[in-house]
Amino acid sequence: MKTALFTTIAIAASLAAATQAARADDITVDTTPFVSTKSRSEVQAELRQFQAADVNVWSTSYTPLKTFHSEKTRAEVRAEFLENRNEAAAFNGEDSGSRHLAEQSTSPRHVLLSLAK
Repeated sequence: MKTALFTTIAIAASLAAATQAARADDITVDTTPFVSTKSRSEVQAELRQFQAADVNVWSTSYTPLKTFHSEKTRAEVRAEFLENRNEAAAFNGEDSGSRHLAEQSTSPRHVLLSLAK
C-alpha cells in the first residue's frame, strides 16, 4: 500500500516537473526581432556629437566630477562627519537606520486628517 502511494506521488511529481515551461536557471531566448527606431546615419551623428564635445561616456576613465569644486575644505567635511558619525553608522547598519529614526521620533511625523461632514 505504501509502495503504491509512493509510486503515485513520484509519478505525479515527475509529470509536474516535466510540464514546467521554464526554470530560474534556464536561459530564455527572446525571438522577437529587433527594430531600430533610429537610422544608421542618426546613430553616427549622435556619436559624432559626443566626440565633438570631447567626451567619451563609454570610457572607463570618464569622470564627470573632473571639474567639481567643493565649497567646504577637507577639514570641514571631516569635522562634520566626525560630529555625526553615530548617525552615519546607524544609517549604514543592518536595518538601514530604522531603529535610529524610531528612537529620534517622539511625535508622529504624519498627521491623519478626518473628513468630517
